[in-house]
Amino acid sequence: MDEIIVEVAHLRKEFDGTVAVDDVSFAIRRGEIVGLLGANGAGKTTTIQVLLGLTTPTAGSVRIFGQDFERHRVEILQRCNFSSAYTALPSNLKVWENLLIFARLYGVNGHRAKTEELLTLFEIPHLKDKITGHLSSGESTRVNLCKALLNDPELLLLDEPTASLDPNIADKVRKILRRIQRDRPITMIYTSHNMRDVEEICDRVLFLHKGRIMAEGTPQEVMARFQQKSLEEVFIRVARGGDVMGEGEEEAR
Repeated sequence: MDEIIVEVAHLRKEFDGTVAVDDVSFAIRRGEIVGLLGANGAGKTTTIQVLLGLTTPTAGSVRIFGQDFERHRVEILQRCNFSSAYTALPSNLKVWENLLIFARLYGVNGHRAKTEELLTLFEIPHLKDKITGHLSSGESTRVNLCKALLNDPELLLLDEPTASLDPNIADKVRKILRRIQRDRPITMIYTSHNMRDVEEICDRVLFLHKGRIMAEGTPQEVMARFQQKSLEEVFIRVARGGDVMGEGEEEAR
């Protein structure tokens, strides 16, 4: 679809004189899954925090669903959700209690049926009565994904969603996310250090290096530009030197 869901223009964020994000601009259409890639310190987390309203940009603008984020923050966030492998739910509650609380916070109608549906989708209905703090990291990740889908978000931000999953479960999660995208035009921003994940699930990728977008396009376009056989090879090349030119591009310029 052609509708622009996320529009970031000339985004800049400084922390005590250190530039974390430097003149970043991009647009994401409805129904796209876009990978936000880069080594640690590239600016991914800061960009995600700006999109979630957790930090205020030094300069630039963010529009989501066609609205200015600064002026319509609450309305926008009601249509979004977020999941991270590194963000824990309250550990002293049972899984169903956590999901019930978030369902009520989100104003979900028929929350019991929705909770059962999502637990079944991620193949973890047997965890419903377990204490959240006693779950494995992989189980916690899947419960967090259930939480993030409770309100049927139009924009879903995923930070390393398969980081703690074994290859079998990671493959299932990727397929579930793709199925959800096919069933309804949900837009996803997906950060990961697992390039196999990215190649399989992302329609486009944005490579960040030192706070700037150094390359963007479909995974295949980016691999072709760098003349590499995999996104992992591209990742290593960007992370080690910020080299964004394929062989022969320098001479062509």
